[in-house]
Amino acid sequence: MRRLKLQMQVSIDGFVARPDGSNDWIAAIGDKESQDLVVQQAREIDLIIMGRKMSAEFLSWWEKTVDGDKKNPEYELGKLMVDLPKIIFSRTLKSTNGRNARVENGDLRTEIRKLKDQPGKDIIVYGGANFVSNLIKEDLIDDYILYVNPIAIGSGKRIFDGDKKLKLLKSKAYSSGITVNHYQPEK
Repeated sequence: MRRLKLQMQVSIDGFVARPDGSNDWIAAIGDKESQDLVVQQAREIDLIIMGRKMSAEFLSWWEKTVDGDKKNPEYELGKLMVDLPKIIFSRTLKSTNGRNARVENGDLRTEIRKLKDQPGKDIIVYGGANFVSNLIKEDLIDDYILYVNPIAIGSGKRIFDGDKKLKLLKSKAYSSGITVNHYQPEK
């Protein structure tokens, strides 16, 4: 059975975005060491899932990255992000022009369970906040890989709504100040 892994940037005070959805506070941008970890994690999966709200920006960013300068330090990761199949979960969006992307309008719990039952590598979810919150509420996430940034932003969007007991499996600090924590839910 495939595992659903959440990989998400989070502030030290538990926010994944500012109230307006921006993430200008993320420290990992441009950090080679952290970026290498993201590349490694992308090689361990064969499907990306995300919510509608973040999909347009995600698809546009990575497609522009691979269509640009191949010497760009984000090119390798961009190539993976564009080439990997992506499913955008939405109740309103019917189609997308994103490369290797499709839209899924079915019941979230049912469709994720179907994906997890298929053969293949693991699945990764990159966000957004509301989509991830719904996955957490449905107990669909098997691994939480949280990139904890050394900044408190004071307010914003969270992914946890209520109690969620997690077991820390691994933690590593990077020179950017980010600490990557890998958790699994306690059953």
